[in-house]
Amino acid sequence: QVQLVESGGGLVQPGGSLRLSCTASGIFFRVYTMAWYRQAPGKQRELVATITRGGNTDCVDSVKGRFTISRDNVKNSVYLQMNSLKAEDTAVYYCNAGYVGSDYWGQGTQVTVSS
Repeated sequence: QVQLVESGGGLVQPGGSLRLSCTASGIFFRVYTMAWYRQAPGKQRELVATITRGGNTDCVDSVKGRFTISRDNVKNSVYLQMNSLKAEDTAVYYCNAGYVGSDYWGQGTQVTVSS
């Protein structure tokens, strides 16, 4: 049974930081491209950042210079370090694991940026 379990969300003031974690089980983690998506109220889910099996990373322009994605293949985990958070970063953040013919999602973790 495949499981992706996110943690690390919460309430933070503008300018603050959070680190999201996602731990996977039931998959051969190291071959998967891992990604973080987010969905704000009333909006479509959007891709935030990706990291390939080889460690290549990419992220959406709105978070460049503020968010960093990383992975630990020993711990079967992917992380999203979020700095200089803004109100518009408020959303449910989802972890995704993708490989040829396979696509898995976590249950999401809420991030709220508010003073």
